[in-house]
Amino acid sequence: MSSHQTLPLLWLLSDARNDTVLQDSLKAMPRDSGFVFRHYHLESEARRHRFDELSKCAREMGHVVILSGEEDWGADGTYGDVRRAGPGLRLATAHNEDELRRAAQVEADAIFLSPVFATASHPDAPTLGIKGFHALAQQSPVPVIALGGMTHERARELHWPRWGAIDGLASTKSA
Repeated sequence: MSSHQTLPLLWLLSDARNDTVLQDSLKAMPRDSGFVFRHYHLESEARRHRFDELSKCAREMGHVVILSGEEDWGADGTYGDVRRAGPGLRLATAHNEDELRRAAQVEADAIFLSPVFATASHPDAPTLGIKGFHALAQQSPVPVIALGGMTHERARELHWPRWGAIDGLASTKSA
């Protein structure tokens, strides 16, 4: 693993939907959790400003900060297309067996596998479900992070220690 610390178990991903609660959510998460800054809805200058605000808050809580995109803003790693990633953690995304295999082949440090459950982002998309998620995740040579409709309750139901959410951490409670 190319990070200065171990891979967090709990991850918060940013989105336009959760922007107003991100700072509170970051403060409520256990220390040393992970934060993926996406914010694709913002123009470049506004996106950089919001990244600076949220990464400062995340770092104050000891969280790992990951940036989606090609910018080099001092994050602890990258999210998405890890083939062009620089130093730090390289977190890929996968939705099926082929994508999971490709992410492992390009030496991702971990893979967000989704959607496990129905999501607000893609309400009509097919989901992996518990059995489908486990069948794929157990094939991965690198750690898998469950994503898609995840909440604390669903993480317990899934029996998977490493997971992330966009909306499911809006009111963080201990897992």
